[in-house]
Amino acid sequence: MSNTSSITEFLLLAFADTRELQLLHFWLFLGIYLAALLGNGLIITAIACDNRLHTPMYFFLFNLSLLDLGCISTTFPKSMANSLWDTRAISYLGCAAQLFLFALLIIAEYSLLTIMAYDRYVAICKPLHYGTLLGSRACVHMAAAAWGSGFLTALLHTANTFSLPLCKGNAVDQFFCEIPPLLKLSCSHTYLREVGVIVLSACFVFGCFLFIVVSYVQIFRAVLRIPSEQGRHKAFSTCIPHLAVVSLFVSTIIFAHLKPPSTSSPSLDLVVTVLYSVVPPAVNPLIYSMRNKELKDALKNLIREVVFQQK
Repeated sequence: MSNTSSITEFLLLAFADTRELQLLHFWLFLGIYLAALLGNGLIITAIACDNRLHTPMYFFLFNLSLLDLGCISTTFPKSMANSLWDTRAISYLGCAAQLFLFALLIIAEYSLLTIMAYDRYVAICKPLHYGTLLGSRACVHMAAAAWGSGFLTALLHTANTFSLPLCKGNAVDQFFCEIPPLLKLSCSHTYLREVGVIVLSACFVFGCFLFIVVSYVQIFRAVLRIPSEQGRHKAFSTCIPHLAVVSLFVSTIIFAHLKPPSTSSPSLDLVVTVLYSVVPPAVNPLIYSMRNKELKDALKNLIREVVFQQK
């Protein structure tokens, strides 16, 4: 029986066996990756450069775009490189780093989406207290808490997962290093430690989800009490992008991890994981820019300045 100390690399799941399909996967992922970099990069630059967007809502959106960029950059480059060079290998340390960073960014993003729900709740239900409850210091502390919760959770998961004896080979049934396929390689009963950590994480996720639901129930009740139709439309327009992003993020993760075991297969798991690790980072910039006039104006001004400077 081999153990963790004898494993120097892992073999990731390949998208295709033929060279033509490997190259197709490379170009497809490259296109999605560049689109995500462009969309999130434009939002980050626009918010940083436009003083009118230096508000709590856009500060949190700035952090969300950073997390989306990090999330897709953690998984895509290695997968694209493997397809381009016709290999499946990832080093032991590289696998540990990938698992740590992906867990950190996913948990931090979910925490930030919860904070953004609180931001919308205060803005609509307690507008007179908005400046007090969401001052610059409070916003920095909330964002730091989101990043910190992701860091601590990821550190706990990574330490637990890679302390298990892995004696069922080194083939990971996923295109990047994730906790569930790595746990399948363990033959030790100490995997119950990781199950305990997962249960604690699930309680945290459920608590955040419950907070978001309660916040939006209060928001919708407050919006429906607004007498003017224009006021209701304006209030809804500030909530719909965040609600759409939360729905997309939560639904893809729930579908990935709570689907019936009878329907599980390596190919389906691969497709579902691509869905929740790719779609939110790539689509979030589009969702936030479509219905947000301030952000669209800032993006237009940014693009106009870049074009004129080049001329």
